Amino acid sequence: MRGQPGRFGSVITAMVTPFDQDGAVDIDSAVSLASFLQDQGNDALVLAGTTGEGPVLSDEEKVSLFEAISSSVNIPVIANTGSNDTAHSIKLTKLAEQVGVAGILAVTPYYNRPSQQGISLHLKAIADATSLPVLIYDIPIRTGRKVHNETMIKLSKTVSNIVGVKDASGDISGCAKLLANTADSFEVYSGDDSLTLAFVALGACGVIGVSTHWAASQFKEMIDSVFKGDLQKARNLNNILLESYSFETSEAFPNPIPTKAMMRAMGYTVGQCRLPLGNSSEEIDKSAQIVLNNLLQKNN
Repeated sequence: MRGQPGRFGSVITAMVTPFDQDGAVDIDSAVSLASFLQDQGNDALVLAGTTGEGPVLSDEEKVSLFEAISSSVNIPVIANTGSNDTAHSIKLTKLAEQVGVAGILAVTPYYNRPSQQGISLHLKAIADATSLPVLIYDIPIRTGRKVHNETMIKLSKTVSNIVGVKDASGDISGCAKLLANTADSFEVYSGDDSLTLAFVALGACGVIGVSTHWAASQFKEMIDSVFKGDLQKARNLNNILLESYSFETSEAFPNPIPTKAMMRAMGYTVGQCRLPLGNSSEEIDKSAQIVLNNLLQKNN
């Protein structure tokens, strides 16, 4: 049914990956952060995605994260196992399933610029390698390739465990067409925080977000308001979140640099980003505290 949470809930955070002072993955801090996100009302977590700096994590680091977080929280953990190498993606998908994740996120192959047929065969190969539910991750601004609606519609009908998409294409009309031409069981999650209200109003089941690190409750209330038909309340909550949308990424400070700054402002040890993203700055650290303070004031 449209107009209700998906199988993984309605508010999912694509979690940052904490690093220690030496740049190594900090598993203890990751477990602590995951527990906090669960307590704040997140329904599930995505690991090693864009916000989790997946492209700069080794397979060993990813699997360690998948295992540690899956065993430490009571909400589903979704592992991003996709890459631009199909065989490598299949291998990592199998490893993720072995350590207890609840689902797979399969990002579109990047850099290679495959055809729609190549994209379709790549995603099908990943899904065929696991019994877990698979979400397609469509983010053309980072991959250079859009998963066309026709491709997703066909996959949704022919591959039983491809169950939905994290749609970060920014294409609202495309989202509407996708929802109109797939079964209700095919779940669409907004992959752009700022478009969550629009996507959910069209029939999406929730968001896989970034500013959900610090505003999960506001997102959940906004989405629930849409499900209940209270659009005025949803619009009011969306207005409260506008500053967070602007803060979470920019040309100067791309995601996840601002998110890590926000987590540090909230007292969590997450370290800096690995190159090529690199370190934060005093400017973005100050902005994080301002955004956090403003959000707290608006909720009072």
